Amino acid sequence: MEVLKESIDPGEASAIALAIETPNSLVIVDDLKGRKLAKRMSLSIMGTLGMLLKAKQQNVIPLVKPYIDLIQETDFRLSQAIISYVLEQAGE
Repeated sequence: MEVLKESIDPGEASAIALAIETPNSLVIVDDLKGRKLAKRMSLSIMGTLGMLLKAKQQNVIPLVKPYIDLIQETDFRLSQAIISYVLEQAGE
């Protein structure tokens, strides 16, 4: 895991290391470097907005937009293009 920490955020390095040890796992990672590394390692990945969309599709949450609004109040960066895409996919 030390090698992973040298190239990506420690939290993402931990998630990727755990996914390597856990067959058929899904890594939730948003950082581009982390996503690229996980893909190179043939891991299944999904981002935070993808998880929100999936939660709505499975009727776990009624709307995605309130969660996106909360995320935008933090230092988490989201492009308007991806927000628009996710809201369109969610039918919002």
